[in-house]
Amino acid sequence: MLFHAEHEYTSAIALDVVMEDDVILAWNRNDEPLRVEDGWPLRLVIPRLYAYKSVKWVRRITFLKEVELGFWEKRGYHQEADPWLNQRFAQL
Repeated sequence: MLFHAEHEYTSAIALDVVMEDDVILAWNRNDEPLRVEDGWPLRLVIPRLYAYKSVKWVRRITFLKEVELGFWEKRGYHQEADPWLNQRFAQL
């Protein structure tokens, strides 16, 4: 899946990761709509991955047949971003 956000920001995340129980696609907080600074209109939160996978200001979600690199991954960050496996940077 490719999450599209403000300023052409993108993040590619596998569907099985997005479907985990700890992942949230939030549109409100404490029964109030998200504020812009908190990620309005939608905010993706994936607490077990590095923060660059938790996307603010989600505008569109695209289902992909093949892996596409997101904003940070194009700049050398790891595609899977698991901090417990020290997957911060991609191996070149």
